Amino acid sequence: MSHEMTAGIGPADVSLSPSALATSTAERLHVAGLHTPSEAVLSVRDLNVRFNTENGVLHAVRGIDFDLRAGKTLGIVGESGSGKSVTSMAIMGLLPPTAEVNGSVRLQGTELLGLSDKAMCRYRGNDIAMVFQDPLSSLTPVYTVGNQIIEALTVHNPTMSRRAKEARAVELLGMVGIPSPKDRLKAFPHEFSGGMRQRVMIAIAIANNPRVLIADEPTTALDVTIQAQVLEVLHTAQEETGAAVVMITHDLGVVAGMADDIMVMYAGKPVETGGVDDIYYNPRMPYTMGLLGAVPRVDVAEKSSLVPIEGIPPNLIQATTGCSFAPRCPLASDACLQGEPELWPVTGGNANGSPTHQAACIKTDSLGLEVDVREVFRAPAVPVSRFDAIPRTERRTVLELRDVRKHFPLMKGALIKRRIGTVKAVDGLSFDIREGECFSIVGESGCGKTTTLLEIMEFHQDQDGEVVIGGLSNKEASDARTKSAMRKELQMVFQDPTGALDPRFTVFEVLSEPLENAGMAKPEIRKRIMELMELVGLQPDHVNRFPNQFSGGQRQRIGIARALAVNPKLVVLDEPVSALDVSVQAGVINLLDQLRAELGLSYLMVAHDLSVVRHISNRVAVMYLGKIVEIGDVDSVFDNPRHPYTRALLSAIPVPDPVLERTRERIILQGDLPSPLEAPQGCNFATRCPVFAALPQARQEKCLTQEPALEPALGPTPKDQQFACFYPDGGLDADMLVVHESN
Repeated sequence: MSHEMTAGIGPADVSLSPSALATSTAERLHVAGLHTPSEAVLSVRDLNVRFNTENGVLHAVRGIDFDLRAGKTLGIVGESGSGKSVTSMAIMGLLPPTAEVNGSVRLQGTELLGLSDKAMCRYRGNDIAMVFQDPLSSLTPVYTVGNQIIEALTVHNPTMSRRAKEARAVELLGMVGIPSPKDRLKAFPHEFSGGMRQRVMIAIAIANNPRVLIADEPTTALDVTIQAQVLEVLHTAQEETGAAVVMITHDLGVVAGMADDIMVMYAGKPVETGGVDDIYYNPRMPYTMGLLGAVPRVDVAEKSSLVPIEGIPPNLIQATTGCSFAPRCPLASDACLQGEPELWPVTGGNANGSPTHQAACIKTDSLGLEVDVREVFRAPAVPVSRFDAIPRTERRTVLELRDVRKHFPLMKGALIKRRIGTVKAVDGLSFDIREGECFSIVGESGCGKTTTLLEIMEFHQDQDGEVVIGGLSNKEASDARTKSAMRKELQMVFQDPTGALDPRFTVFEVLSEPLENAGMAKPEIRKRIMELMELVGLQPDHVNRFPNQFSGGQRQRIGIARALAVNPKLVVLDEPVSALDVSVQAGVINLLDQLRAELGLSYLMVAHDLSVVRHISNRVAVMYLGKIVEIGDVDSVFDNPRHPYTRALLSAIPVPDPVLERTRERIILQGDLPSPLEAPQGCNFATRCPVFAALPQARQEKCLTQEPALEPALGPTPKDQQFACFYPDGGLDADMLVVHESN
């Protein structure tokens, strides 16, 4: 959290808030002086959604109230299953007929709940529109992008001429940043990258200048640079149309920079609402405090353990009799179980508190700025490894890559195939990893990160380049016994724990498989499995359960346990926390830190979340089109990035700090990653480089014809840092490198 909290609080420091006396939603809203529906474009009151399941009635959304005004943005945040997306689908009238929806949803005074699907079609896409999470499944693959935009215009503008609709479609594509918009009208969705498809979705959504725009996790599957582009497009679209926006996301950095107000949801209900500054700098609900404490910060160099929120959300099939967060709350007391607290205006602890700030906690008045969230949630101490005191140059090398390449020939022809090109997925990589070190590789999708991991795991004699693991070279590993001994030194944790674990195997069988392959006796196997379960923080008596009986974070812990089964020296981590909620992610990151310190492990990690990389890594390599463009100590690279691509990556990362997000300068890269088939001559990054665009022509010629090599950074930066750029500063003032200043 940006504003650090300094003193602890315990259950004894509790005073009941007026929420215990609230008698109705209307009374609470009147006391807060909040809602004036006449001014709101969208007004939601007491929204409830229930689903009939085999196990009973699931109460997914339980009493949502909010007002949304023109030109304003409401951010809705919370863990998976908190009811965020169900709320948006209920507002849009897109839930299945079996869903029971009650309450009121008014769009400029018109009640939407209860309308038939045909009646709702008059409003959907016209007055209220939605941008969905997955653009590939939202766009029809058999129609061109132009036809799909024109269809959205035709439905609500039947008298509009074909020429006018095509002109509007070209205007919309240009507005959302699609290059050559007139030519791209005839392209199909699969011919666009992920970021461009999402921009097409935004173009369709704003085609009829809607009053309300709902964005449901619009940047979840995108690279950080593409995410920055999409968020910029959303911001531009809101300025162009004056729409009110509902931004649904799990990324607290995204809403910090975009939202005016925030609603934190838990177990189907809002547990805290208020202005963005209220929520980030003066959280008054323990759940909100936990979410903020669980987020790693890319702008903070000082190492500290993250704040995990233990446990899982409640089962909403069962009626809630007390505070739904009480089973996971470190401040819970008997009073928390006596009825579910309602939202009530925040008082005390902040003289400048906003009247719109509300929290659903009986201890709200005691949770002021003096509370230390790390003490409340008992964040673990930072683990210390025995290697921390040993200089890097004196540690043993665990993994070394020497000029590793992976080129894929591109063939064409049915009967007689001919080579028409080469995809250089990995093109001359060299680096090493020492004992007790975490080395991370970052970059956009398609830069070659995962291919690099696969080349290391392949460990084959015929590979182009040399891979040395534990002193053993792939050029020398000719027999199966040698390779088997080497593979014990190297294990992998995969991105998707659900897909990586066999659903037919119990946890015991999952963990015993690598031990059996290693030739361990059965009595020793059982003993080792119990050790592994305790090591990764799981109950040993759960070994007979199947993977689907565990949460996502627990399944990833099982994957980590399996990787550690044979005592490897190096663990390869392929996006180990990308599929997890931020609260669960914090626990897994803390576990990885702890295991590295206790067992002396080394990690090779691939990740797209640079905040996670900053938190856990010692060294980092930035890849672009199969090459490393910058490498070095993580603090040196993050605090003093020399390559323009590294600067752009770091500036695009949202930070969970509203003031910083509103004031910091941001570099927005134009376009997408070039195709490896059409890699530019000279410097690969020149086509998107903001420094290159500002260079005089003579210097541009050098970038276009010569490939820069990795060179040590000079000056006060450590010698460990290297970058591949002829003109890291371009001979220009820093202000000239900024393409966009965040609003």
